[in-house]
Amino acid sequence: VHGGAVTDPDGLNGMASLLAELIQHGAAQRDAAAFADAFESVGARLRASAELEALRISADFMARDAELMIELVADMLQRPTLDEQEMIKLQTRSINLIKAAKGGDPGELLPDYGNAFLFGAHPYGNPVSGSEETLAAISHEQLLSYYGDFFGGDRLIVSVVGDFKMEAMKDRLTAAFGEWRPAGSELPELWAASKITGRRVLLIDKPGATQTYFWIGNIGVAIDYPNRASLDLANTVFGGRFTSMLNKELRVEAGLTYGARALLQRLSRPGAVVISSFTETARTIEVVEMALDVLGRLRRSGVDDDAALSARNYIMGQLPPRLETAAQRARQFAMLEQYGLDASYINDYGAMLEATSGESIAAAIDDVYPTPENVSFILIGDAVSIREAVAELGPLTEMSIEEPRFRP
Repeated sequence: VHGGAVTDPDGLNGMASLLAELIQHGAAQRDAAAFADAFESVGARLRASAELEALRISADFMARDAELMIELVADMLQRPTLDEQEMIKLQTRSINLIKAAKGGDPGELLPDYGNAFLFGAHPYGNPVSGSEETLAAISHEQLLSYYGDFFGGDRLIVSVVGDFKMEAMKDRLTAAFGEWRPAGSELPELWAASKITGRRVLLIDKPGATQTYFWIGNIGVAIDYPNRASLDLANTVFGGRFTSMLNKELRVEAGLTYGARALLQRLSRPGAVVISSFTETARTIEVVEMALDVLGRLRRSGVDDDAALSARNYIMGQLPPRLETAAQRARQFAMLEQYGLDASYINDYGAMLEATSGESIAAAIDDVYPTPENVSFILIGDAVSIREAVAELGPLTEMSIEEPRFRP
């Protein structure tokens, strides 16, 4: 369903995520227990989750149970119970999960802090799962209103892969979803966020932390970036596998982390390009500067022919297993439809990889990866120990991890 966290109302981040959880807890004549039993009793899986630009439902059923699958998905989308007491339980659980992550594994929250700081007021800065503050602010009435405003048949993509008669399946889906009313409000108009210039630092203070988690980024490119095969090769070499430049330098050779990686977030508009890792508190600046050195080396020297060949083989070896199952293919078809892409996006990818060159890879690096002088730094760690050093990286903004929000 088109929408997702970018449609969360101001001050109510996590609304789409909370709704995705709630529609799984009762629909039509089935309460939460009966709804779960309906698919579990036939060995099926049915789940919903929110992303930035969509709410995604995934259903895996035996072919013989296709009628039940359609019935349950249609019910959860069009006739969810949206029970207030179930909502309160899920709301409380979501808040507690954030608190638990802050106490036990704050690295899980780096993307929330990072995107909020990097994108600011742009909808891509919305934490998909919400924050303690915004989740607590959501009322049952607001959730019901949101459902009416942003859920409807005009937002729906249905992708089905399996053993069935094509025309009969079309008829079933048309009967199940064809009369669903349109959503009550327009989707927000998204725009491309501007890349940042210069450096800036967000330090999230976690007193007594023995490790610092860091996220270094800027704005990258969208999903339809034309030179994407070259970009995938570059990112595989830079930070996309165990033998990448980042992981080799920071983990294998220096032994200063258990892992370092580079991530590309590609959506309908440009998402983030990120270096992410962690290290012991005393080595924070050393490791951050090491990561910047590797970034600088990528931009100066690019990717040599041997590394490009290795990365090409790695990507092509990893690609087929991601397109094998019915569920994987259904997800790919839905993704193509969501972003207005055709089948050539997948079918021509191997040929695009083969056609990459040193020049095309260098162009992708220049387009996408920021210089070390133009990045945002987001660090979670013990401020007393690292504040003075990280302030040397750029203008410093500080907040406590106990604050119930991700935007500073």
